[in-house]
Amino acid sequence: MAADKVVETAIVGNYVEMETEGKPNDMKTRFSKFLWHGGSVYDAWFSCASNQVAQVLLTLPYSFSQLGMLSGICFQLFYGLLGSWTAYLISILYVEYRTRKEREKVDFRNHVIQWFEVLDGLLGKYWRNVGLAFNCTFLLFGSVIQLIACASNIYYINDNLDKRTWTYIFGACCATTVFIPSFHNYRIWSFLGLIMTTYTAWYLTIASLLHGQVEGVKHSGPTKMVLYFTGATNILYTFGGHAVTVEIMHAMWKPQKFKAIYLLATLYVLTLTLPSGAAVYWAFGDMLLNHSNAFALLPRSSSRDMAVILMLIHQFITFGFACTPLYFVWEKAIGMHECKSLCKRAAARLPVVIPIWFLAIIFPFFGPINSSVGSLLVSFTVYIIPALAHMFTFKSSAARENAVEQPSKYTGRWVGAYMINTFVVVWVLIVGFGFGGWASMTNFIHQIDTFGLFTKCYQCPPPTLPPPLPHLNATAAPPPLHHPQNHTRTP
Repeated sequence: MAADKVVETAIVGNYVEMETEGKPNDMKTRFSKFLWHGGSVYDAWFSCASNQVAQVLLTLPYSFSQLGMLSGICFQLFYGLLGSWTAYLISILYVEYRTRKEREKVDFRNHVIQWFEVLDGLLGKYWRNVGLAFNCTFLLFGSVIQLIACASNIYYINDNLDKRTWTYIFGACCATTVFIPSFHNYRIWSFLGLIMTTYTAWYLTIASLLHGQVEGVKHSGPTKMVLYFTGATNILYTFGGHAVTVEIMHAMWKPQKFKAIYLLATLYVLTLTLPSGAAVYWAFGDMLLNHSNAFALLPRSSSRDMAVILMLIHQFITFGFACTPLYFVWEKAIGMHECKSLCKRAAARLPVVIPIWFLAIIFPFFGPINSSVGSLLVSFTVYIIPALAHMFTFKSSAARENAVEQPSKYTGRWVGAYMINTFVVVWVLIVGFGFGGWASMTNFIHQIDTFGLFTKCYQCPPPTLPPPLPHLNATAAPPPLHHPQNHTRTP
């Protein structure tokens, strides 16, 4: 059939793109592909924007309380720009790797390229091993965070079960993502996910403004260095969601058009995170220091319940985003990646979910865990390693001359690119990993000391105790008992 015939179209620099010729003539197939099989620029934009904001939307007011209003806004703008730059570098390295391989007649139609393979092809096995270790660990804990967020959110609708029990339930629900084959199949999910986070962000903003400032509200942040750098690394994590950039690019029909997609996605995300974070912090101030989930402080209403439900669905989607690259790595390790049976691949993927489930039960610290992951994993995975990889890949003049994608004149060509890369490495290494690692781990250990591991209900309000019984005087004589059978009649 013409609809199934795959043709190769050469584009700039011998880079080969796989396209499908013809249109499906079956209406059901056409409708299914419209919802299921995405690879356009718009699909990539929805995937990047949807994956970037996720549950972090609910912890940014907590970060504002640690940083203060001005620093909270500045760090969002700064790390949004830094994250867009390193996502651009990853896209350049992907195109370079794929072009070189396709010149060698390597066929990727049944193989999903991943970040560690790009590092392996361009820089060798040592880079591959480092990239694989950081990327997989980050995605593992990124999935853990989604499960923790699910339990934390549903508790504000139904507190009949504790958060740990809800984690068991949602772990089983999220395990169904093993049936989603690849990022091609997230078209409708990423579209809906962004609508959900948009609703939630504007609900937080409007509800906080309508609620007004609580009595005696204080905005004392920043007060401690530990809190300041903990909040900063949470924002570093917010705009470091491009650990799946290579997989999203590979799902595109024309990956070379990815260049500015992450930046455009970040600009949209800022229209959600800045108003919501600032409004909630304005309304509740320092109360957020003890409530890392913004839902905890807003009064119960149908609008809040709707926001909670939408975020639950979105966290299921984001769990799939974070876990799908891990599924691919596991499939490649056990030789199942090119298997065409969806059921066999799904069964093979299930062992990946078990450690995620277990870790979410051990460390249910919604908020502090984001900062720890940001400082120790995101700092290297999506900032330092891509910047260093770009510099080492093009360190020779021959490599720069033959590069498939030349740096833009707006960034100063090669000299400007190297200067920006050096700044990214130094800044993130010192501020993100150094100070951020110290602060976030100090805070994380404090949570363990305060709540303990495997805690049933992290930051839950204390149970309401029944009113005390009336105080009885122990020295008073008890009232006489009436025993009819011992009663005697007097004459």
